[in-house]
Amino acid sequence: MAPQPSISRRSFVKQSLGTTAGAVVGLSLWGTGQSWAGANDRVRIAVVGIRGHGFGSHIRNYPALSNVEVAALCDIDENLFPSRLKWFEENNKPVPKTYTDIRKLLEDKTIDAISVATPNHWHALAGIWACQAGKHAHIEKPFTHNIFEGKQLIAAARKYKRIVHHGTESRSAKTYQEAMQFMRNGGLGEVYLAKGTCYKWRDTIKHTPEEPVPAGVHYDLWLGPAPKRPYCRNRFHYNWHWNFDYGNGDIGNQGVHEMDIARWGLGVTLPTKVMSMGAHVMFDDDQQTPNVQMAMFEFPNPHGGGDKKRFLQFEVRHWITNYEGGFGAPPSNNIGNLFYGSEGYMVMHGRQWKTYLGKKREPGPSGSQTENADRVHYQNFIDAVRANDPSILHGNVQEGHYSCSLIHLANASCRLGRSLEYDPEAQQCIGDAEANRMLTRQYREPFVVPEKI
Repeated sequence: MAPQPSISRRSFVKQSLGTTAGAVVGLSLWGTGQSWAGANDRVRIAVVGIRGHGFGSHIRNYPALSNVEVAALCDIDENLFPSRLKWFEENNKPVPKTYTDIRKLLEDKTIDAISVATPNHWHALAGIWACQAGKHAHIEKPFTHNIFEGKQLIAAARKYKRIVHHGTESRSAKTYQEAMQFMRNGGLGEVYLAKGTCYKWRDTIKHTPEEPVPAGVHYDLWLGPAPKRPYCRNRFHYNWHWNFDYGNGDIGNQGVHEMDIARWGLGVTLPTKVMSMGAHVMFDDDQQTPNVQMAMFEFPNPHGGGDKKRFLQFEVRHWITNYEGGFGAPPSNNIGNLFYGSEGYMVMHGRQWKTYLGKKREPGPSGSQTENADRVHYQNFIDAVRANDPSILHGNVQEGHYSCSLIHLANASCRLGRSLEYDPEAQQCIGDAEANRMLTRQYREPFVVPEKI
C-alpha cells in the first residue's frame, strides 16, 4: 500500500477550536469555558494500536465507562482486526470502524479523542496530529521518544486547546495520592532521596533475520518517523522496545512508571545533573538497549538543609536479583519505589505504601488499595475531555514531559558514557552539542514532528 499524503496543517487548523499564544514550556490551563458538547454527552474514542496493551487495556476498559464508545480501531496490522471486532460482538458493544492509517482516522469528524498504544516512536506525532485535528489524546507511556517531542506536545496541547494525557496510571491511584500527601505534610521529614527499581526477568531475544513483510502489515506506516530499515521480527511487535529507533529500553518501558512516581514523591521537575551507566550483558543478540542500567539525577532543593539538593536514583536489572524493598518474592519481578527522609522511609509498590519511622524504623502510617488502575486513569481522561479542562488531569502533558525527560537524559548519558550538566530552563545540556543532538532525532518524511506548532 502506497503511503498516504501527510495531513496538511491547513486542514487541521480548520478543524481546531482556535489557537492561543504562549511559550512551549509551561502548560496554560484554559478552564471550563467550553464544556463538552457531544450528543447525549457521549465520548467517541478511537484506539490506535490494538495489540498488547491496546487490546488488553484500552479496548477492554473504555466501553466499561459511562457513555463512552470505542468508535474506531486503527492499526497497521490488518490481521488483528477480525479478533478485535469479534470481541465487541461477543460483549454486545457497537462494532467500531477500522483504519490502517492514522491520518485517515483523524479525518473522521465523528471521533472525539484517540487513545494511543503504538510503539514509542509514534506516540508524540500521533498526539500532535490529533491536537491539530481538533481531537484529544490519551497517550501510553512514555509519550515521547525524545525531549524535543515533549516540548512540541505541550505546544500543540496549548495552541489547539486539547487534552493530552500521559498513560502513567499510578497518578490516578488514591492510595498513592494519599502517600504523596503524607510526604508533603512532612511525615518523612525532609525527603532527600527517592529510588525506583525495575527488576524484570528479560531473556535473550536472540537474532532474527531480515525477511519479507508479512501479508496484511503496512510496514512503512509502522516505521513512520523512524529510519527506513528492512522488516525483521526483532524490530516488530514487542521487541521493538530494545531497539533505539523505536523504543527506550526498560528504563522507558516499565521504568517510566516508577520514575514518574519517584519524581512525584520528591516534588521536583527537571534535573541539573544526570549520570547513567549501563550495558547489554550476558546475551549475544539483537538488543541495543541496556538490560542493566543505573541512573542518578540531581535536583535543587531550595528549602532543604546543607547543600540544598535532592536525588533520584533509578536501576534496571534483568536477571537474578535480591528483592530490594520487599516489592516482590521469587520468582516474581521486583518493581517499586523507596523514599528516604530525615524522619524515616517509605516503600511503595503494587498500590500499597508502608512507612518505617525513627532510628528504630518502627512501622508507621500505611495504605493499600485494590483497583483497576487503568480504568480509573481513563475515566480521569474522559472527565477532562468533557470539561475541556486539563487541570483535572492527574497525568497532564507537562508532568508527563518532566518524567519522560528523565529517561531520555539517562539514556543519553549512558550512551555517551559521561555525566550531563542540564539547564532546566533552556532544556539543553550545558556545553555539550553531542548530547543536545540526542535530545531530538532526524524524522523521515512525511512523518515529521514539526519544529513550529
